[in-house]
Amino acid sequence: METPSKRAGHPAKFAPDSRQAWIRLAVALAIGSIGSVGMWSVVVVLPVVQAEYHTSRGAASLAFTLAMLGFGLGGVLTGKLTDRFGIVPAIGLGILALGLGYLGAGLSTSLWQFVLLHLVIGVGASATFGPLMAEASHWFERYRGLAVAIAASGNYIAGTIWPPLVNWGTQSFGWRPTHIAIGLFCVLTMTALTWLLRARMGRHEAHRHLNAPPPRIDLRLPTNTLTALLCVASVACCVAMAMPQVHIVAYCGDLGYGPARGAEMLSLMLGFGIISRIGSGFLADKIGGIRTLLLGSVAQGFALLFYLFFDSLGSLYVISAMFGLFQGGIVPSYAIIVREAMPAREAATRVGLVILASVVGMSLGGWISGAIFDATGSYAAAFLNGMGWNALNVSIMVALLLRARQRSALA
Repeated sequence: METPSKRAGHPAKFAPDSRQAWIRLAVALAIGSIGSVGMWSVVVVLPVVQAEYHTSRGAASLAFTLAMLGFGLGGVLTGKLTDRFGIVPAIGLGILALGLGYLGAGLSTSLWQFVLLHLVIGVGASATFGPLMAEASHWFERYRGLAVAIAASGNYIAGTIWPPLVNWGTQSFGWRPTHIAIGLFCVLTMTALTWLLRARMGRHEAHRHLNAPPPRIDLRLPTNTLTALLCVASVACCVAMAMPQVHIVAYCGDLGYGPARGAEMLSLMLGFGIISRIGSGFLADKIGGIRTLLLGSVAQGFALLFYLFFDSLGSLYVISAMFGLFQGGIVPSYAIIVREAMPAREAATRVGLVILASVVGMSLGGWISGAIFDATGSYAAAFLNGMGWNALNVSIMVALLLRARQRSALA
């Protein structure tokens, strides 16, 4: 029999882990896979942009730097927007930023315009990562870890499908028409998917978290203190993560294998990273976010150690696959920890802060590794440096795990 609430047009009360939750998650994954183009397109067009503007590789690379900066800062901005008004307005801001950013980049008349507009593109892409992970965590309780991992996988799926498409468009039509086409495609498809997500969430409940499951653990730490610890841990693990991801192509070139081999290893990392993210989600639902992150960080440290002792072509392919398999689930685990230990009403903002820290770590790690190579003429010390930062991450996670055990004992 039809209830009064349904006749009035209001959706029935939402139930975590329901069929409705999985439909929402599928739509969110599609949005993330499209919007995360903002992190990958500039890498593909870098050489042609450099040639057109007759500039140095370093100057052209500033576009990637600004895209990452926008991605980090935008994650905090769109996270706050999500906590206050809901995920739909946050994605709406992302759609607007992506459309304007890509259209402007395609029409740019100077390098500084192209570079600056990638700050806008980065902000647009940020709405499809941290806020979506945080929002997906509200839709699930039993399968929360898996849901967050799936939402985060849109970023890696984008890294798999977009670069060849951008390269094909650039070779066939030029980088300018390709950028304009990307902007239009993002606006049209993401608007339609966001409308669908809004319909699935309900017009009047779209920005409320009353039905979100409460935190699972109490670490007896102020929220700001826990956020700060997670940010330090995020910087540390991402400094270590950046060493192979940023320098594997150059490393293979130095070893005489050529940059093409290094690019294949990077793709292998990202591909196995998708498997890692999904697997870490399953694991987090069994043992919790802190233990999952700790296992991933320890495994990442061992992979870095293997790079020190093996440098044959075959072994580098194997180690790169291992590295992707180990590290892919680390970043989503932070979002899981946030939701396990913090209220739903501020989860997206806290996740955004941790993602910003991870961007800082990746940027710092890439630069430090290059500086160490310049000083020593070898990447060996850079791998050791990464292992040191990784150890800091492990130490913080062990401390949080022990604190959680103490809380369980007291309870």
